[in-house]
Amino acid sequence: MRHRKITNTPVELTELGFGASVIGNLYRATPAEDASAAVDAAWDAGIRYFDTAPHYGLGLSERRLGAALRHRPRDEYVISSKVGRLLVPNEHPTGVDTEGFVVRDDLRRQWDFSRDGILRSLHDTLERTGLDRLDIVYLHDPDDHWRQAADEAMPTLADLRDQGIIGAIGAGMNQTAMLTRFLRETPADLVMLAGRYTLLDQSALDDVLPAATEHHKSVVAVGVFNSGLLSRDRPAHGMKYDYQDAPPELVARAQAIADLCEHHGTTLPAAAVAFPFSHPSIINVTLGMRSPEQVARNAEPGRRRIPEGLWADLRTRGLIRSDVPAESGHGRSSRCH
Repeated sequence: MRHRKITNTPVELTELGFGASVIGNLYRATPAEDASAAVDAAWDAGIRYFDTAPHYGLGLSERRLGAALRHRPRDEYVISSKVGRLLVPNEHPTGVDTEGFVVRDDLRRQWDFSRDGILRSLHDTLERTGLDRLDIVYLHDPDDHWRQAADEAMPTLADLRDQGIIGAIGAGMNQTAMLTRFLRETPADLVMLAGRYTLLDQSALDDVLPAATEHHKSVVAVGVFNSGLLSRDRPAHGMKYDYQDAPPELVARAQAIADLCEHHGTTLPAAAVAFPFSHPSIINVTLGMRSPEQVARNAEPGRRRIPEGLWADLRTRGLIRSDVPAESGHGRSSRCH
């Protein structure tokens, strides 16, 4: 699988990444053996970038991912986690987490972007994963905490990066405006952009992506299926878009894109995975993978070459913006393994 370097850092990512939120029991329980098998299948598919966070299953994702990777050669993979939510004892547990993960709520999340909070979070993550270091650390959803995140958390991460303790630093969010500020105003090396540069939403062309280009920084794209609407060959009513039921007009648009994909001999999911690479600042697409079957389903589109004519047809028909770069990123040179 091809690798791409995070600009101005020594860190290289495989083009496809393993998103470990789902093995933290996102929305439904995942047996431990399935989670481990999913990581093994990702490794066998050539994936060497793995992303997790304390938020995912109140630490369950970090524990499972660390256990699955611990016997692998440490210099052969890249792992990222996130800071900003400390896990602390829950004084009033109800028995189950209330933030989408099917786990006990003996712990709760506590926002903390202070220097001490960042250092404590990193220490706790290393304990849960059992690993010796993290390669990338993101500030996690600092939407309501800009000042502390920019003035205290990011400089703390920059100090650790400059000491060689972390390879690269950034922020991960669903919105574009604040990610743009991180790229322009802080020492972030990259951002994790969720759902804002997809076949159905190219709003990142207005701010994040120009900022990344201007400041020679990199972008990891997540949420490329927009919560599911782009995940199947034939979109249908009742599917989700950005965590809610997809409105009829978006379903119709996804169906029209799917028709063009079929005409060009490819599928909607394959095009959804390939599309972010149309922008030169995007170096990786990370997808949630719960089982070996999901790994196989996600890795296969990543190996397909999308006909360049598809993007031109999508522009001509107004199904994607006219200012989407003309060349697919998969046509650019990159290091292969």
